[in-house]
Amino acid sequence: MTKQMITIDANEAVANVAYRLNEVIAIYPITPSSGMGEFSDAWMAQGVKNIWGTVPSVVEMQSEGGAAGAVHGALQTGSLTTTFTASQGLLLMIPNMYKIAGELTPTVFHVTARSLAAQGLSIFGDHSDVMATRQTGWALLCSRSVQEAPDMALIAARATLASRVPFLHFFDGFRTSHEINKIEQLSEDDLRAMIDMDKVMEFRQRALSPEHPVMRGSAQNPDVYFQGRETVNPFYTATPAMVQEAMDKFAGITGRQYHLFDYAGAKDAESVIIMMGSGAETAEETALYLNEKGEKLGVVTVHLYRPFSVEHLLQALPATVKKIAVLDRTKEPGSAGEPLYKDVITALAEGLAGGKAPFTAFPTVIGGRYGLGSKEFTPAMVKAIFDELKKSQPKNHFTVGIIDDVANTSLEYDPHFSITDPSTKSCVFFGLGSDGTVGANKNSIKIIGEETDFAAQGYFVYDSKKSGSITTSHLRFGPKAIRAPYLISVNDADFVACHAFSFLERYDVLKYSKPGSVFLLNSIYGPEEVWDQLPREDQETILKKKLRFFVIDAYEVAQKTGMGGRINTIMQTCFFAISGVLPRDEAIAQIKKSIKKTYSKRGEAVVQRNYEAVDASLAHLFEVKVPEKVTSSIARRAPVPADAPQFIVESLGPIIANEGDELPVSKMPVDGTFPTGSAAFEKRNISLEIPVWEPDLCIQCGKCAMVCPHAVIRMKVYDPALLAEAPATFKSMDAKFKELPGTKFTIQVAPEDCTGCALCVEACPAKDKTQPSRKAINMAPQPPLREAEAENWDFFYSKLPEVDRTVLALTTVKNAQLLQPLFEFSGACAGCGETPYLKLVSQLFGDRTVIANATGCSSIYGGNLPTTPWAHNREGRGPAWSNSLFEDNAEFGLGMRLTLDKQAEFARELVQRFAGDLGETLVTDLLNADQTSEAGIQAQRERVALVKQRIAAVKDPAARMLESVADQLVKKSVWIVGGDGWAYDIGYGGLDHVLASGRNVNILVLDTEVYSNTGGQSSKSTPRAAVAKFAANGKSLPKKDLGLIAMSYGYVYVAKVAMGANDAHTLKAFLEADAYNGPSLIIAYSHCIAHGIDMRKGLEQQKLAVQAGHWPLFRYNPALADEGKNPMQLDSKEPSIKIEDYIYNETRYRMLVQSDEARAEMLIQEAREDVNRRWQTYSQMAAASYKKEE
Repeated sequence: MTKQMITIDANEAVANVAYRLNEVIAIYPITPSSGMGEFSDAWMAQGVKNIWGTVPSVVEMQSEGGAAGAVHGALQTGSLTTTFTASQGLLLMIPNMYKIAGELTPTVFHVTARSLAAQGLSIFGDHSDVMATRQTGWALLCSRSVQEAPDMALIAARATLASRVPFLHFFDGFRTSHEINKIEQLSEDDLRAMIDMDKVMEFRQRALSPEHPVMRGSAQNPDVYFQGRETVNPFYTATPAMVQEAMDKFAGITGRQYHLFDYAGAKDAESVIIMMGSGAETAEETALYLNEKGEKLGVVTVHLYRPFSVEHLLQALPATVKKIAVLDRTKEPGSAGEPLYKDVITALAEGLAGGKAPFTAFPTVIGGRYGLGSKEFTPAMVKAIFDELKKSQPKNHFTVGIIDDVANTSLEYDPHFSITDPSTKSCVFFGLGSDGTVGANKNSIKIIGEETDFAAQGYFVYDSKKSGSITTSHLRFGPKAIRAPYLISVNDADFVACHAFSFLERYDVLKYSKPGSVFLLNSIYGPEEVWDQLPREDQETILKKKLRFFVIDAYEVAQKTGMGGRINTIMQTCFFAISGVLPRDEAIAQIKKSIKKTYSKRGEAVVQRNYEAVDASLAHLFEVKVPEKVTSSIARRAPVPADAPQFIVESLGPIIANEGDELPVSKMPVDGTFPTGSAAFEKRNISLEIPVWEPDLCIQCGKCAMVCPHAVIRMKVYDPALLAEAPATFKSMDAKFKELPGTKFTIQVAPEDCTGCALCVEACPAKDKTQPSRKAINMAPQPPLREAEAENWDFFYSKLPEVDRTVLALTTVKNAQLLQPLFEFSGACAGCGETPYLKLVSQLFGDRTVIANATGCSSIYGGNLPTTPWAHNREGRGPAWSNSLFEDNAEFGLGMRLTLDKQAEFARELVQRFAGDLGETLVTDLLNADQTSEAGIQAQRERVALVKQRIAAVKDPAARMLESVADQLVKKSVWIVGGDGWAYDIGYGGLDHVLASGRNVNILVLDTEVYSNTGGQSSKSTPRAAVAKFAANGKSLPKKDLGLIAMSYGYVYVAKVAMGANDAHTLKAFLEADAYNGPSLIIAYSHCIAHGIDMRKGLEQQKLAVQAGHWPLFRYNPALADEGKNPMQLDSKEPSIKIEDYIYNETRYRMLVQSDEARAEMLIQEAREDVNRRWQTYSQMAAASYKKEE
């Protein structure tokens, strides 16, 4: 039977196998494994059946630990069960993994192997997580490619049933999980042929059941526990042969033969590399290439890593081998070597000692590390390792792919070495996050892979920041199978496309172009004028490499055809039109066919808009007649100014310039500590439009600055004399602040930091009565304004002083917005609904705040390299920020509070001890200071400075202790920040405990109602009727009421806020929460790109959510109860619009209407009832009478 070829990524391919071979799937989202759970949930929603004819039950849990527990329970009661995970998630499963293995329970977990958070978090791939499970008793089976991933998933399923040993099937996170490649699909007949039904029945018979009761999970004493552990030995001894039997069975069905250790290379090879994962495919292809040049090299790919079969490894090695390099994609600090290296050494020693080795002399064996955190592993690096093995004393414990100038472990390699087949076409695309570039390229790969005989490969490099950052797509296609799990290298691309003109001033995109190749640029400048707008370096490259140069103004086409900011279809059309992959007419027909398939569910109007964009693209695509010489006066700008701090210039600058791979070890901090305030130097310059201030209309309300997600629009009040040095175009007006008479006022925009979201325009209440569309803030094209406004911003930011915090009452929005934001220029999505709340925290409390940040969106836009938006003021004070993990953030923040409280207590003890040295008056003032106002806090700082001055001369060692803790005498705030995935789900147990502790911490939940950072999965915050990943047919249960739960304690301050609905209420809640001497919880409505809205309308959606009763505003202040008042204050009115008027502005709700209208109507009716019940509950609470206890 002819096998079907499909173009697919490994996550989908593996999920397709796992879903069909299981009955229960317990899931929890974690990058990069989430896709497998998402596919499984979607298939369940569609009623897709497994190979036994039933729809598997897919259940989302609150954490990976919870998922492992559910899997354990389902297995014990006889369901074939699986899960998908990675990284910290896998670590949370380890306790259950010991139990599952100890009870000899067959199952397969599918893991996208990923780095573990150490000195910093990395969402990218290596084997650190898998290596942490080596002692659990699980078999570890590794895939190295998109084709191998589903194959090994099926082999593992057969082997686990036969052996009773649970299997962890893993493949490289991102590099394999997210690579799209053309592979042979496994049919359901293939799956059925591989599964031994007798073994399934044996598994069923061992299930816990009251029909034949047994006990498992006993507690064992010292007399027998040891013996019990040894009972499993025969099962592990038999497992390797059973895995090989499964591989042989698989080969008989599909023709693809695998072994526990697969050898490729010369039969008489003297140098061999042993490794596993995607890097093994790179090593194998490189060895075969070099062998054609006369070398004698080999590569052993490890598939079954546990149980480790010494016998099978020795059988795989050629008898001629003299030198071996063992590569590990993990690091074990302090060990004698990494895991695979030590296993190979042990195997060789045992083989020689037992006479089973194919050689008589012990080979030279060296170990090395590569590829941590998805660091590239290329043929050039493989060649460097083989070259190292040629030396008489090759370097052991080496690294490759980095420059280690500290321990000097790294191998040098030639980055220009390439093994690319001449028939393979390589294409690189640079896109702006959320502009559709990645989606279009995935679509192109599908078209090429499935509509032609070409092989096709796609891999996509994302900045970990949010939409608006750079994405790089690497596409290959050609007549031969593509086995190249690494990026397209310098001078190797046949086609380069840059979808954002501003990238040219920051990045060398043309370094990838090979001579004579094609360059496509999205440009606001036409074919006649674009040449002089290019940086001089790009002109030189175009001329030197003789590139064909094409331009299109994709933004203009998108606007004319109703596509908004989505240029994906336009740029995809241009790619096919000039790449020659398919005949132009056929390519256009295929694009339109794909558009129909992709967008039909969104309505015919969307399909027609995309059709119009295709046709218009061809009319607006031009080839540039390249001049014969360089004419530009524009130079590619430095990534940061030369006068920036040294660390930012030398360490962060190269990362900003996309040259981080070349950064040596010595330029990285040893403990993961970075300076704050670095985002101010980045200047991403990604917006085509920016706000322009009109002083004649401005009422100085501060609303524009309040809602700005990136703190790029600021207000200042200052002495008029300072305008003497202002640039010519700098605007000002008389200030209208009663506390600051006789001053000038300016609103200024940072033109190179603005993302063009236009929330400021939407928030502005001041309109021109003669021209209502004109407001005090209006959007205008950025390029003509950039130079002048950048000069204005520099004057405003650097030369004008910040307001004196002690003279302002901070209870109004306009006053609060005069405060300096210490959270600025983040990498959050344009129009982000979360960041304005963080900015407000930084303005009000930033100079005395410690922040514990849960992993999620806020930790990525807040702490992802190269820069951080957390900043410091001119006195050097600002938020001290740290991220621990996803699950423990509340506890992490509580620990911070414990330190601050203890050190403040200790400082109070010490100042009394040194009262004679410090002076009784100073000590009394320190201990009795009123720090409820900015003036009081400033006065205490001055006292602490005096303490340090006076104690410096005291020789007593305790005086040094006082110096170290004296700052804690100044009021400090702890803010515990995270999203709803953390607060409602994985971190809820810790959050609840911290609230119950009564300690003075402030918890801010940025509630987007989905797991925004991992791609929009459902959380317990997701409302009823909303479609999300893991809730593909609409969530059937209501949103968890976290605020109501917290209020039940009676001593927790709780507020529910929505800045777009009531900014003054939001400000009041934040001030009250910080002032309350106990735990506080603020739940903040945060509109999100995952909702499927026009982000410019985010504030309006917040307002509608409140008006519809979905998001009632309230404050619950226990301090009021002490005064005999009702602590519950309901701050929004009774619902005044239908819930539909709110939710049907969002794709997450509309999707269900289009896919299942009857279910949508049923859930909406229940959602209406949810609104009514919630309002009734809250209004009753707010109406209750309270009496002060006598």
